Amino acid sequence: MASALPRLQLGRPRGLRAQLLRRYEHRPLVSCLAGLYGCRWRRHEGSFTQPGGCCCNKLEGASFVLLVAAFCLTLVFLYFWGQAMNDYNDFDWFNFGNLGFWFPWSLVLLVIAAGLFTYITVLMLLAVCLLSEGQKLHLHWSHKIGILVSLTFSVAATAVLSDLWNKEWTTLLLSFQVTAPYLHVGGVLLTTALAWPVALHFFRMSGKVRCGLIMGVYLTILLALYLVPHGLYSPCIKEEQTLGPAPALIGHRGAPMLAPENTLMSFEKAVEAGSKGLETDVTISFDGVPFLMHDHTLRRTTNIHQVFPNRTDTPAAMFTWAELESLNAGAWFLSHNPFGTAGSLGEGDRRRAGNQSVCSLHAFLQLAAQTGKLVIFDLYRPPRGHPYRDTWIQVTLEVIQNESSIHPSQVLWLPSDLRALVQEIDPELQQTSGSQLPLEELQSNHVVKLNLHYSSMSAELISEYAAVNITTNLYVISQPWLYSLAWCTGVHSVTTNAPQLLSTMSSPLFLMSPDEYNLMWILTDFLSLVLIVIICIFHWWRERGLAFSPSGKITLDNGTYSKFKTQMSDIWSVSSAASQAEKPNLATVTEH
Repeated sequence: MASALPRLQLGRPRGLRAQLLRRYEHRPLVSCLAGLYGCRWRRHEGSFTQPGGCCCNKLEGASFVLLVAAFCLTLVFLYFWGQAMNDYNDFDWFNFGNLGFWFPWSLVLLVIAAGLFTYITVLMLLAVCLLSEGQKLHLHWSHKIGILVSLTFSVAATAVLSDLWNKEWTTLLLSFQVTAPYLHVGGVLLTTALAWPVALHFFRMSGKVRCGLIMGVYLTILLALYLVPHGLYSPCIKEEQTLGPAPALIGHRGAPMLAPENTLMSFEKAVEAGSKGLETDVTISFDGVPFLMHDHTLRRTTNIHQVFPNRTDTPAAMFTWAELESLNAGAWFLSHNPFGTAGSLGEGDRRRAGNQSVCSLHAFLQLAAQTGKLVIFDLYRPPRGHPYRDTWIQVTLEVIQNESSIHPSQVLWLPSDLRALVQEIDPELQQTSGSQLPLEELQSNHVVKLNLHYSSMSAELISEYAAVNITTNLYVISQPWLYSLAWCTGVHSVTTNAPQLLSTMSSPLFLMSPDEYNLMWILTDFLSLVLIVIICIFHWWRERGLAFSPSGKITLDNGTYSKFKTQMSDIWSVSSAASQAEKPNLATVTEH
C-alpha cells in the first residue's frame, strides 16, 4: 500500500506548468450558470464534456442554433428600430389615424425589442460561459419557448414594418455610414472573446468533420470582419479642415417639441432656438383665408370633437375662418405629449400652449418678416366643391404680396402647380422643387433649391446640384447622428423637429480623419489576431499535455476526485484481501 501511493503521483507536473495543465471546475459559478440556463441547480446535475465528446446532443444543438439565430434577429431589429427614432412621431400619428386614439406605440415597441434582446443576450452569455467551462448544454424548456417567442416577434415585426414603412431600411443603411467603424470594432472584440470556447472544443473534439465545420465557420466570420473596412464608406471620415459649415435649421411646423405644431407659439420657439427658416403647411378656408394645418382634417390637432362633434371628419378647408378661430389648437399637445417633452415646459409656457388657436398664413408671414427668417410651405389645393379650388394659388400670392410685409425673396416657393405663372407674377420668389428633376428642367424653371426627404442624401447628388448653384434642403432630420451625417455630406439646410437640440452642436458626431480610422482599424485587427493565436496555442498545448500526461487527467474536477477515490478503494481492497488471507496463518502460528 505504501508503494502504491507514490505511484499515483508519478508524472504529476509541479509549479506553473501544473497550474496551466490543471482543469479547474468553478463549482459555485458552474452551478449558478447551469441553474440559470437549464434550471439544473444541484452540483451533480452538471455534466462535463469529456475529451473527444460534443458539447451537447442533437436537440440541445438545435436549441443553441435557434438561440444564435434569435440573438442575431433581435439585435438586427433592435438596431433597426433604434435608428428609426428620428421618425417615431410619424409612426405614432400614423397609428392614430388608423386606430382613432393616441398612444406612443413606437416607445412600446422599442421597450419590447430591448427586453427581448436583453433576455436572449443573457442566455447567449450563459451558454458561452458554460462552453468556456467545458460544460454540456441543457437548455430549460421555458427558455426554449422564450427563444421561439423572441424569434417570432422579431420576424413578424420586421416584416410588418418593412411592408408599411420600408423607407426606414434606407435610414438603417445611412446609419451604417456613421456607426460602421465602431460596429466593426465591437464585432471584432466579440468574435475575439468567442475564441476561448471555440478553441477549447475544437481541440477536445475527435470528429474531424465537426472540428472542420466549427473552425471553418469561425474563421470565415473572423476574416469577413477583418476585411469589412475595405467596403466601408463614411462621409464623416475626413479631415476637419475639409468640413463645410453646419446645415442651416428650418423649424418643421415650428418647434413641435416645445409647443403645439403650426401655432404662433411654435414658430416663436423655433426662432428662439436659432432656426434660420420656418416650415409649415397651408390650406385655404371655405371663405378664402389661407391658414396653417398639416392634416386634411382637424381631428388630430384641435378640439373639433367638442365644438363640432358631427364634423370631425370634414376636410379642414370646408370650415370658415370664423369657425376655425373658435377651435383650440394647443390643448392636445399637453394631453397627448407627442414628443414626451411637454413636462419640461414651465407653468407659463404650459398655459400659453393650452390656449393656442389656429394660425393664419398672414400672422405666420408677419412673424417671419419681423425676424428675417426664410419660409417654406406645402400648399394644399382645396377639395371639390370648394369656392377657391381653382384660385388657391392666386389667393396665397395675394397674402404674400399685398397683405404681409415679408419680402418675396424670403419665401421658398415649393408648390409645383402653375410654377411658370408664379415665376412670372413674382420673379423674386425662390423657386424650390420637391423632386429630383434633370438639371436642365430645374434651370428652365428657375429652381434654386431642392427640398428632399433625407433618404435621398448623397454627397454626389448634392455636389452635382451645388455645381449649378442649386442648394439642398433635407427633411425631417431631428436626431444628432443624422444631422451629423448631413453635415459631413455637405447638405446646406435641414428641416427639423428639434432646432433647440441641433443648434447646440459645434461639430458632427463620429468625425475622424482617415489616418485615425486606419490606425483604429489596423490596431483592432492586429490585437485581435494576436489574442486569438495565443488562445489557440494555449488550448492546443494544454490538451496535448493532458493527453500525454503519465498520470492521465490532471484536474481538480469531479472526474479526477472520483478516479483518485477509485484507485484508493482498489488499493484498500487489495490490502484488505491480503490481511484476510494472512489471518489463518496467524491463527495456526498461535495454536502452535
